[in-house]
Amino acid sequence: MATTSDSLLKRQPEVIEKAVIRFCGDSGDGMQITGSQFTNTVALYGNDLATFPDFPAEIRAPAGTLPGVSGFQVQFSSSDVYTPGDSVDALIAMNPAALKMNLTDLKPNGILIVNLDNFEEMDLRKAQMTSNPLEDHSLDGYRVFKIELAKLTRAALKELGLDAKSSDRCKNFFALGMCYWLYNRSMDHTLRWLDEKFKGKPSLARANHLAMQAGYSYCEATEAFQITYEIPPAKLKPGTYRNISGNSALAIGFVAASQQAGIPLFLGSYPITPASDILHELSSYKDFGVMTFQAEDEIAAITSAIGAAYAGALGITTTSGPGMALKTEALGLAVAVELPLVVCDIQRGGPSTGLPTKTEQADLLQALFGRNSEAPIPVLAPSSPGDCFWIALEASRIAIKYMVPVIILSDGFLANGAEPWRIPSVSDLPEIPVHFETNPEGFQPYKRNPETLARPWAIPGTKGLEHRIGGIEKKDVTGNVNYEPLNHEHMVQLRAAKVQAVADDIPDAVPAGDPSGELLIVAWGSTHGPITAAVSTQRAKGRRIGHVHLRHLNPLPRNLGDVLQRYDKILVPEMNMGQLVMVLRARYLVDAQGYNKIQGKPFKQSEIENKIEEILG
Repeated sequence: MATTSDSLLKRQPEVIEKAVIRFCGDSGDGMQITGSQFTNTVALYGNDLATFPDFPAEIRAPAGTLPGVSGFQVQFSSSDVYTPGDSVDALIAMNPAALKMNLTDLKPNGILIVNLDNFEEMDLRKAQMTSNPLEDHSLDGYRVFKIELAKLTRAALKELGLDAKSSDRCKNFFALGMCYWLYNRSMDHTLRWLDEKFKGKPSLARANHLAMQAGYSYCEATEAFQITYEIPPAKLKPGTYRNISGNSALAIGFVAASQQAGIPLFLGSYPITPASDILHELSSYKDFGVMTFQAEDEIAAITSAIGAAYAGALGITTTSGPGMALKTEALGLAVAVELPLVVCDIQRGGPSTGLPTKTEQADLLQALFGRNSEAPIPVLAPSSPGDCFWIALEASRIAIKYMVPVIILSDGFLANGAEPWRIPSVSDLPEIPVHFETNPEGFQPYKRNPETLARPWAIPGTKGLEHRIGGIEKKDVTGNVNYEPLNHEHMVQLRAAKVQAVADDIPDAVPAGDPSGELLIVAWGSTHGPITAAVSTQRAKGRRIGHVHLRHLNPLPRNLGDVLQRYDKILVPEMNMGQLVMVLRARYLVDAQGYNKIQGKPFKQSEIENKIEEILG
């Protein structure tokens, strides 16, 4: 018989550096809420982290089927975290379909918690399983905990008198309580969150309280886990932090840009996955002069933003790849009228409807060239959820300074993923000066700033500054409608030169890692995390590797060509068929090698490392 001292000894937590946990189940099982609450708790504890919410593409897939599986993965650590993790230490599977879709990512001897109540014959058939994995020894390589989550949750909530369906909706919090016990985390934050979320329905708050506390107590009473884990806080740079997703960071970044510029912010948007959250978030910032307009279609969304820019606002519009296709004509209009506009393309798998909830990086060529005639536009890309804030500021600064539309290429992985973000002070933010022309003396609508080639920003209704606006070619300086061949060629070259002038206003490319050597990895967007982690590991093995991560994709940094010449080989990982590598080969005539992944999933660190070792031997 185990003594009290034996029990205490078993419960002494094992201190580890990091862990990766994944919650998975039906889209109605609350996996995103469960994962978000676990994430917020470890963030408050002081761990560094990265998340990967994985949504089903089907809005109402039949319960228990493979297309309906929803997942949420988080890696949390006492050291720097760059990715949500390659493989999983603990997997919580609410049904056979979730188990089948996620088991391959669980580490050997990893913790597997399954909801035993959902492994009946019908559940197995829905998941297209011919045998029960809990009985056929296929899970012998893992530490399996078969828990009757629904039954235990109903027992915990018996005193509330809820029906079985209502009680079953709380089983995700029973599982969350178990995970808090397993990783020695307090439930206090989630308890407060439940009280706030359900303050109008205290019975629901009480039910979820009891379910989570029951999960925690179950582990404590049954000694289900022989080992618990402790992950100390990370040594983050001092400051005030919050957990932030890429879409939230973009929204806050645009509000900050509006405040720095001293002009109102207008968002014209048509809801589309995975960009809609930007519209949702910005709609709550009316006190900061933010105006949001949910348009009837993508064309109305962008043209309303152009109209707002004409009226003196910071005009922005948000969408994904299919919406970008519809906005194309109006993007050309923004190029012709030369007004500040920011277009956010939160990329997803395509073509057409494609994979609405999965990530991809396949809109780069569309952003660079996807318009009729010669219509160059500056293109920027954030590298992490927190960097989305700074990209919003940078895009707004360029749009206003150069009187030009700017495209931001984020993606579903950045949009929905989250990380701890150090809240900057106002003094950290860039200045965004705005000058509205008011003097009618000598005013010409296309008289250009000699440094930036930007035309004046004249608000309609300003006395003496009446001028033409529209998509027909303009006469240089006067802005009158003009069809002369040489004038058209001149205006095309001026608009292109204005975009190229942005290159004088952006930082040089500075490789992370070795400044010269065997291999340079050039990339953009959400590949930053796994590449950074892979390069760090490979350099520790003695390899001379550099990493240039491009935030400005058009124009490219002035010195990029010189940097490319300092390395023996060049590797370009992308979640597409090779779009940036095509640009680099054409622009710099270098033998860059592409590494492509088009699976709706982000790169893993191990995949990048394997490719490095394949190239370098």
